Amino acid sequence: MTEIATRSLPTPVHAFLAEPDRFATVATLDPDGMPHLVVAWYLLDGDALVLNSKIGRRWPANLLRDPRVSLCIEDGYRYVVVRGTVEPVREQGRAQGDIATMARRYHRDDPAAAEEMVAMFAAQERISFLVRPERVAVHLEG
Repeated sequence: MTEIATRSLPTPVHAFLAEPDRFATVATLDPDGMPHLVVAWYLLDGDALVLNSKIGRRWPANLLRDPRVSLCIEDGYRYVVVRGTVEPVREQGRAQGDIATMARRYHRDDPAAAEEMVAMFAAQERISFLVRPERVAVHLEG
């Protein structure tokens, strides 16, 4: 495994993260300091990763209180860990656009199901987070 301090994703890391069907395990800190983990969809936005959630869940509340985050995206023994801070995006047009893009990405084999999810999400107050990498750990060998 190689770990680097960086604000930009190296080309092989970007390519790995762009592959479909990958999920991010998102680590945040609860108010008492205990780690909290969830599995989430993500998008790439240049060198940032985009997360999205319904307002009111624990992990977005954790990030609004403490913007430090760690993500692990894996494919068996191949994985990338991104550590950094988040920038919240509360604007509903952007947050709804992000979750719609995610639904279509993760359900690309069933467009009708994706559109049902987009309609369901449209009724929710959503928030996006731009994850700005500060450290990246990489293990991409088989």
